[in-house]
Amino acid sequence: MHFTFQTPGKVVFGRDTARQLPQLTAGLGRAPLVITGANPDRHAGLLEALTQAGLAVTRFSVAGEPTVATAMAGALLARENGCDIVIGLGGGGALDAAKAVAALATNTEDIFTYLEVVGAGRPLTERPLPVLAVPTTAGTGAEATANAVLTVPGERVKVSLRSPLMLPAVALIDPLLTVSMPPAVTAATGLDALTQLLEAFVSNKANPMTDALCREGLTRAARSLAAAYADGSNCDAREDMALASLLGGMALANAKLGAVHGFAAPLGGLFNAPHGQICASLLPVVTAANIRALRSRAPASPALAAYATAAAIVTGTPNATPEDGVVWLAALCRQLAAPTLAQLGVTSSDIPLVVAKAAQASSMQGNPIALTETELTAIVTTALG
Repeated sequence: MHFTFQTPGKVVFGRDTARQLPQLTAGLGRAPLVITGANPDRHAGLLEALTQAGLAVTRFSVAGEPTVATAMAGALLARENGCDIVIGLGGGGALDAAKAVAALATNTEDIFTYLEVVGAGRPLTERPLPVLAVPTTAGTGAEATANAVLTVPGERVKVSLRSPLMLPAVALIDPLLTVSMPPAVTAATGLDALTQLLEAFVSNKANPMTDALCREGLTRAARSLAAAYADGSNCDAREDMALASLLGGMALANAKLGAVHGFAAPLGGLFNAPHGQICASLLPVVTAANIRALRSRAPASPALAAYATAAAIVTGTPNATPEDGVVWLAALCRQLAAPTLAQLGVTSSDIPLVVAKAAQASSMQGNPIALTETELTAIVTTALG
């Protein structure tokens, strides 16, 4: 058995830990570029605390999920202001932007030199600025991953800028920062976390360490996602989901994802739909398709046993079958009002393009079994609703 495991340099987790942000920042640099979502005023207290600590703060706001232009603009701003650390404070988009900006601030070739799929995919040659990741949602696990997902409008696709050097120096996770998420965002981000945990657990690159993380994460997400959706002030549920998101990020960074995220990359680029909602629309359908394909073509695959273990965890039934897990996932998605692909703007005429782009996505490489074009087409057809 051989595997490697990489994770952020330091993880600080717990309620009220956000108050440590100035101290942790000062340990990494004196001139932070703080990247937030579209409304930085939501974080006025934390931003003021950084200033009061004597740090030379530069602000950069990201509306929605970052594009290649966003990343390049942020990197230029960091260089112009002499920033020596990047803080990502917000949802997955802000954290991805922070990692990309930190990388491009020191690696100054054209961004397509480094991008996967649509670029040359060359490795970074210079160490990025240190990143301090502070998530305010519980889903992407971007505080623990070594990539940044960027939209490429010209190609109508989302791809990754990826390097082990992009792992955050510090991941600061305060579950109380997620309490203000409205139910729809709680559902979308939480189902993204659940998807990542399940896909990493059945991935063809899974290993004993990622398996342990996924078991713990699946346990917490199964018991708390619906509770957080029903009552956003439920701090115990928020804590569970914040930890599930972190564990999912750590797992996917060291295993791989699968067909849900393989589809999510092109769908997000083509239809400008929130990533978590896309994952939610696909999760039960892809899981069912994978199980059918494994039973048909690879009945001895360890992934089938992993699906059964996951089903036992989420249903609380020790002898649950993989198919029982699909039933549970479908019921949860209905409970959380997950959209269909049709509700996200996808039509039957889009299926060939979506399938063609998904087949080239990097996440598809981790799927437990290679799906045929017919199977991929059937997944999108079914997920249209």
